[in-house]
Amino acid sequence: MISFIVLLPFLSAALMSVVYLSNTNTKHYAFYTTVGIGAPVLSTLLSFMTGYELLSGSDTVRSTLFEWVNIGDFNISVAFMADRLSVVMLSFITLIGTLIHIYAAGYMKDDPAYGKFFSYFNLFMGSMLLLVLADNPIMMFIGWELVGLCSYLLIGFYHKESANISAANKAFILNRIGDFGFIMGISLLFVSLEGSGFTFETIETNIHLIDHDTLSLIGLLLFVGAMGKSAQIPLYVWLPDAMAGPTPVSALIHAATMVTAGVYMVARYSFLYVEIPDIGLFIASIGAGSALFAAIIASYQNDIKKILAYSTMSQLGYMFIAVGLGAYGSGIFHVFTHAFFKALLFMGAGAVIIALHHEQNIFKMGGLKRELKLVYITMFIATLAISGIPPFAGFFSKDAILVAAFASEHYFIWGVGSLTAMLTAFYMFRLLFTVFHAEASEIKKLHALPKSMTYPLVFLAFGSATAGFLGLNAAYGGSSWINNFLALPESELHLAHSTEYMLGALNVLLAFLGMGLAYKMFAKNMREVQADTFMKKLVINKFYIDEIYAFFALKPLLVLSRFIANVIDPKIFDGFINLSVLGYTRAAFLFAKLQNSKVRYYALYILAGISAISYYMLFKLGVLS
Repeated sequence: MISFIVLLPFLSAALMSVVYLSNTNTKHYAFYTTVGIGAPVLSTLLSFMTGYELLSGSDTVRSTLFEWVNIGDFNISVAFMADRLSVVMLSFITLIGTLIHIYAAGYMKDDPAYGKFFSYFNLFMGSMLLLVLADNPIMMFIGWELVGLCSYLLIGFYHKESANISAANKAFILNRIGDFGFIMGISLLFVSLEGSGFTFETIETNIHLIDHDTLSLIGLLLFVGAMGKSAQIPLYVWLPDAMAGPTPVSALIHAATMVTAGVYMVARYSFLYVEIPDIGLFIASIGAGSALFAAIIASYQNDIKKILAYSTMSQLGYMFIAVGLGAYGSGIFHVFTHAFFKALLFMGAGAVIIALHHEQNIFKMGGLKRELKLVYITMFIATLAISGIPPFAGFFSKDAILVAAFASEHYFIWGVGSLTAMLTAFYMFRLLFTVFHAEASEIKKLHALPKSMTYPLVFLAFGSATAGFLGLNAAYGGSSWINNFLALPESELHLAHSTEYMLGALNVLLAFLGMGLAYKMFAKNMREVQADTFMKKLVINKFYIDEIYAFFALKPLLVLSRFIANVIDPKIFDGFINLSVLGYTRAAFLFAKLQNSKVRYYALYILAGISAISYYMLFKLGVLS
């Protein structure tokens, strides 16, 4: 059963590819839609069946397709494992992925490459499911690399525009940098275990065989991979440019697939990270820095999709704060709730973009509250959720993370997280008020939206409003069901309920402060921020990080490559090759003189040969001495 959760999206992607390559006629719309959506629907059903089996008492469900590598005691199988962590991930990857597929059917309907899009889309989903269900680090790495490939294909989907190809290349290359650290960490882990088994279960059993320093290095190298995949400082710059792809791609990347892979990986290796809390603190610090940094930039962006992209980076920072401080259940809980409201925000943004004929600048929108009533209501719910307003989902998961930071006495990280919560409310309500409330400069005729683009928003709005109750803790009258189900290592909290109420109230107060500031500045009139001071210019230009990378990394590489291309290659490599060719040419010229078509020369060669052989034989017989 769990094998088909992964195989169905892969098989559907292969089938659609064959049909598309054999006939690109868009009349196959019904076929692509049926196969493209049918596979994730079936995977969703199988995922919930697997979850039900675990709820019934099973700890783990396994499926082995075949043995891949068998050398001595070393064995790697193409195998899948579903445990409680996997099932929670499967639940939203497949469910929300299916809703995004339905939405994409309406969004991409008129695209001539509709079949190719769904083939890539299902390949992307299958790759993420492979990553989550992998039984061992090698299988996880295959899924890890495949999601990187799929992001490249989908970000650069509109490949006729050079900017889109540049964005795809940027995502691919920066992820390769992170993946180099990831594969080094896996390799060091394998060598350190000395062939004692390489499934996650055997690694956890034998983790005590590795000394602390080596374990710290392994944990750090693995997290380098997470930095790239989950867009954390300093490998985050690909994520805003990834908005070059179609909006359904952005929704899938940010809500259900690629960027959550890094958080999942750290949680999967929780048995390793609990042994190295110093590396965990480093992870939490990177998360806190990324959360605040991205929130500041998002507050000054004008592109609706880039605001949401920086928002994702910021929310991922919260997740890394949690897993870094040992609150793995709280981190995965925020991954779960975030999937609902972030998918909704991107899909709502996509609906606005389509309605306004592909306009993305929020200051060229305005006044859409009445015309796009359903989109407005659902996006309003998602905005409340991400801003941490109770009782919406984001409040409970974000509050759990900030409580964990406060209880572990990392007050600076807690303070950064709380400040970020205020900024989150500010930039999200800035977006909402500007797009839907502020008076538009001109009245535009809106493009009609298909129902396949609006109905999924309602379901996601319901999830954004209610998913948080699955993690309701004792302070709020719950039992942290999702944490108990996950059964991950969790740092113990020693806080009175009254303290938790005060921290929660402070978070809500800060959120209302950000909301109020956004209302005052943007609810009535368009107020596009001008770069009239150095600080504003610095933030609007994203602290010039891209330019710094270009100057200190790209420019030296370009200079080096030109030197190699213009000096090393032609004068050394080509010179050596040409010299060798010249030697062969001259030797060939000399040998050619022997073949000159003149019989007397051939007779001379024969006579010379016979003479030489005769001399040799007479010498051997002793006639000559």
